Amino acid sequence: MIYRPYGSTGKQVSVIGFGGMRFGDDDDYAADVVRHANARGINYFDTAPFYCDDRSEGIFGKAFKNMPGEFYVSTKSMIRKEKNADEVRGRIELSLNRLGVDKINFFHMWCVMDLEQYKNIMAPGGPYEGAMKAKAEGLVDHVVFSTHCTGKDIRTIIEDKVFDGVLLGYNVINHPFRQEGVQAALEHNVGVVTMNPLGGGLIPRYQEHFSFIRQDEEETTVQAALRFNASQPGITVVLSGMGSMEEVDENVKAVTRPLVISDDKRQEIANRLTEKLDTLCTNCQYCREKKCPSKIKMNHFMEAYNMLLLMGDEGEVLQQLAYYRQNGDLKADDALPGECIACGVCEALCTQKLPIIQRLEEVQQMINRRG
Repeated sequence: MIYRPYGSTGKQVSVIGFGGMRFGDDDDYAADVVRHANARGINYFDTAPFYCDDRSEGIFGKAFKNMPGEFYVSTKSMIRKEKNADEVRGRIELSLNRLGVDKINFFHMWCVMDLEQYKNIMAPGGPYEGAMKAKAEGLVDHVVFSTHCTGKDIRTIIEDKVFDGVLLGYNVINHPFRQEGVQAALEHNVGVVTMNPLGGGLIPRYQEHFSFIRQDEEETTVQAALRFNASQPGITVVLSGMGSMEEVDENVKAVTRPLVISDDKRQEIANRLTEKLDTLCTNCQYCREKKCPSKIKMNHFMEAYNMLLLMGDEGEVLQQLAYYRQNGDLKADDALPGECIACGVCEALCTQKLPIIQRLEEVQQMINRRG
């Protein structure tokens, strides 16, 4: 495993980090996967309240009781849940209890969407103040932030010099549109952890379509995507969700090859990228049907819409929807996209600011044309 300094914190962290959002139903096995990752050299473990139906922190807590090596833990607090300093302090105490640790190494102001939200986080008596008080008490090592802001806004936040690190979305298919945030962090010696290096699962699901990113015939498309992130100047950790020991082994193997992308390969990748790829749904599921008044499973419809962006063929969209129906993800009595009332709840929740209402309308038109 390769280790890198996390900004100016003095901590050396593994270039592959473990994301705790993809665990299966067996908590004991999930804890074994965490320990296996640590044995393979991974020492950066990221979780959050509400991941995996609010089980993720507890799974890590179970794993941490018997870890084979040293490790760092990252967790989070969201302003939509904890709006002031006292509520953040309560969240920290709950996370410490679940994780079974004395301190949180990297505590995130979670899911900063824009500068207005950042302003509210930094207000007197707000979430940041609560995190800094916990740091003064030794309950937190470093206060960092997780964001879906534009690169320009990320630069603004970093240049305020109030955070030790940033967690941001970055991958081989959207990196030209996210580069400014990474560059700002590099200039100010701030740690950078990248989430969604596999495009929220898009790259593993469509490996043949994205095979152009491979530089070595012996590596998988998944490994090529992880290695691409790890090769970028300024990136400290490539965070990947892992649910099995096999996934751990594949991810670790990605960085056994040189972390260098040739100029020819970079140009080939650049030639294949379009702005459309930055608007692919990453299936973060913040807009799940329980948030929708019409109970539309819009994450499935948004994933199906991805096929139009990738393939340019609405037949592929309908084929994806047929797959969801066959495996039970979409049922006959589930709400159709045409039942959207355009209330805007989903778009307010969308971390990528996608035009969900418009896309639902387009998918319904495709379904109608099919007859």
